This record gives sequence, C-alpha cells and structure tokens, in this order.
Amino acid sequence: AVSGGTQTHLALMDIRSTGVTGKVADERCGAAGITMNKNSIPYDPEKPGVTSGVRVGTPATTTQGMGVEEMKQIASLIARAIASDDASVHASIKTEVHALTARFPIYRA
Repeated sequence: AVSGGTQTHLALMDIRSTGVTGKVADERCGAAGITMNKNSIPYDPEKPGVTSGVRVGTPATTTQGMGVEEMKQIASLIARAIASDDASVHASIKTEVHALTARFPIYRA
C-alpha cells in the first residue's frame, strides 16, 4: 500500500514497478473477472485518466466468507492478470476466479 499499510478495507497500491499503468491494470483485471479501480497515487506522474496505482478492497470477499488464504490467492490472480496482455491468460484467470467465487456463494440456497 502507498501508505505502508491500511486500517480500512481499502488499499491503494503503487504499481509503477510492474511497468503497467493503473488504467491498463484495471482493464486487464476486468478481462480476468476481477473488479478494481485505477487510482492516482500521491505525486502521480501519470494523468488522472491513466494513473500509476490501483485501489482494491475486501468488502465483497469478506462478506462472502473469504479469509487470509483466499486473499493470498486473489493477490496472485491480480498479479498474474496485471502482468499479462494475453487474452487467453485472462480467460484462464477468469475461470479460476469463477471457481473461487463458486465456493463462496453470495446467497446460500
């Protein structure tokens, strides 16, 4: 996180080290079935429509009952999605996202 940590359910992450902008990361994660937002970071060198960061949150996942192990898996899915510009990789990640969320349904029958 940009601040060195967070006391809330949101984290702002500087992703400049990935070589990908926040806009591209947002698009790639969207293609992989992961919802996040591009977000400016303090003293961001990028334009507001592009950004150097992303904002992620945990409310939906924790409401569904996910915990630490799932958060580790989600972090890996996000990192893999951001790192690739290959649509087939994003499709594969989306399958993993669906498998994970199927284990934690929003509504229990």
